[in-house]
Amino acid sequence: MIKIDTPSPLRDDQSRYPKEIGKTLLALLFLAGNFFLATVSLSLVHDRVPDRDVYGPLPDAFLDRVQPQDWALDVSEILIMVVVNSCVLLITFHKHRFIVMRRVFLLLSILYMMRSLTMYVTVLPVSSRTYYCSPKSNASSAGVIVKRAFQLISGMGLSINGKQIYCGDYIYSGHTVTLVLGYLVISEYSPKRFWPIHWIYWLASLTGVVMVLVAHGHYTVDVLIAYYATTRLFWTYHTLANNSLLLKQNGNNYIGREWWYFAFRYFERNVRGPIPLQYDCPLSLPSSWTKKSPKLPGRES
Repeated sequence: MIKIDTPSPLRDDQSRYPKEIGKTLLALLFLAGNFFLATVSLSLVHDRVPDRDVYGPLPDAFLDRVQPQDWALDVSEILIMVVVNSCVLLITFHKHRFIVMRRVFLLLSILYMMRSLTMYVTVLPVSSRTYYCSPKSNASSAGVIVKRAFQLISGMGLSINGKQIYCGDYIYSGHTVTLVLGYLVISEYSPKRFWPIHWIYWLASLTGVVMVLVAHGHYTVDVLIAYYATTRLFWTYHTLANNSLLLKQNGNNYIGREWWYFAFRYFERNVRGPIPLQYDCPLSLPSSWTKKSPKLPGRES
């Protein structure tokens, strides 16, 4: 008799899709740093915004035809909270949650880093005539900037809680980034047979983006740039992640020239192929809960 040792399916699964919790925490730290950088950038930009009494909103094909509705921004941010919480729930119950988490953290980090740069280098006039902007500071000291940054962080960058009272973060739209990325995560990591739910979240994300424009919270170009940056980054990253041959940087792999490619290789080098759509409970139940209750004497099962 010849005995052949076959690898355990569980062990093989762990080797193909390792948790690497340390990398996930590093990606979270990277996200926190870039989110703070974005708030500092807005804190600096606020004092450089052109005087709205002198410079009105720029001509915009959409905003010029729609009267600003302040309530629409609240609708958009409520939809953001729904989409984000749905993503958190989905990732929590995904079997390979740590891989998905660090991907989302890294993608958001890159998008926030680029946004902190674009909003700083080009400052546009306020797009709304009704949105409240906090008075500018005569002397933007380091203390003032840090205080503003932590106020923005405490409100997670949303206006609905009254923490986002600074203006100038136009190029590009953070609301659009969050809504589009949330939809992409749900459609990518939830079962494909749930396509009606995918369409519901697509519609929710689209509605949230339109509401931002109806509120005159952003110029149309801000939304278009945000959509393009988010979708290109998400699809490029997952094309690389799902094709192990593209982990090699050579003269024929032009995607390897992306500035963030080195980070991608570090976080994805141990993941082997597309992540299966499998789910489980993140907390292991006590063994006593899963044991079958003993049969009573003389009782048929």
